[in-house]
Amino acid sequence: MTRNHPHPSRRTVLGGGAAAALALAAAPTAAAAASATPAAPTGSATGPATAWPAEFPLPDGFLPEGITIGARPYAYMGSRANGAVRRTDLRTGEGGTIYAGAPGTAAVGLKVDHDGLLYIAGGAGGTATVVDTRTGRLLTTYQLTDSAGCFVNDVILLGDRAWFTDSRDSVLHGVPRGRESGGRQGEVRRLPLSGDWVQTPDVHNANGIVATPDGRGLIVVSSVPGRLYHVDLGTGRATELALHGADDVANGDGLVRIGRTLYVVQNRLNLIGVFALDRAVRSATLRRTITHPRFDVPTTAARWRDRLYLVNARFTSPQTPETTFNAVAVPL
Repeated sequence: MTRNHPHPSRRTVLGGGAAAALALAAAPTAAAAASATPAAPTGSATGPATAWPAEFPLPDGFLPEGITIGARPYAYMGSRANGAVRRTDLRTGEGGTIYAGAPGTAAVGLKVDHDGLLYIAGGAGGTATVVDTRTGRLLTTYQLTDSAGCFVNDVILLGDRAWFTDSRDSVLHGVPRGRESGGRQGEVRRLPLSGDWVQTPDVHNANGIVATPDGRGLIVVSSVPGRLYHVDLGTGRATELALHGADDVANGDGLVRIGRTLYVVQNRLNLIGVFALDRAVRSATLRRTITHPRFDVPTTAARWRDRLYLVNARFTSPQTPETTFNAVAVPL
């Protein structure tokens, strides 16, 4: 992966004017990460979602990892190659670059807000960036960590903050949200993880993140050895979820929660574990798994109506400028 070089301060805000050509004229989107119940699989003016493409290509060498979908049928996907962001119309599969990124940067996990702001995890650069999807303009960059051994991996929007995981450190970072100040209002909150949390050296720990069903806490997956945790937002105390029907969630990556159903993308296993959460979010019971021949190390997922959309990171294939990549859809 492309490695960024963090700056010396704990929080450095870099104003941005980096321009990127908008390839699509889409209206602003809204975050749907914390949907309470599945929507009915209804269609749109162009027909039902089941008639839409179930696979669409990404540029060669794009190195995708993150995907997010808001209130309109547009997927935003980030590149580990240069931090670019691509938007694709789910109805047609057509898309284009809305933010060009920059050499030496990466776009890993990402979430789009109701006001059209896109919050992006910067991987080894230790950053969180905010991009305006309406203009393609970089608004803000937060330097979340001074450590050279970091990997800011995924993000969820909850309350007045965007919460980011760091796979190499036992801490969550809460970045203030809001268009009024371009995402700059307030200070970044650093939330150390405690309690049951186990930090394993030299591997990816905290990865995917979602809100709990009541919106008062967070669920975080640790990729190695494959555990789920319920994190208290006030204290950072992590309580490991008891798993039923599965020994672990090894290679757990992106998370999607719909009501009390939790979808865990297990990347190198090429499957999605579908778990039922108990009311207190203290246990998760495996109900089924989703696999598909088109899976090629899927990393993260986003929901649109009766489908999950995933990007294939293809970690077991050469990661070169000539490597082909795509995104795929599977039924919920």
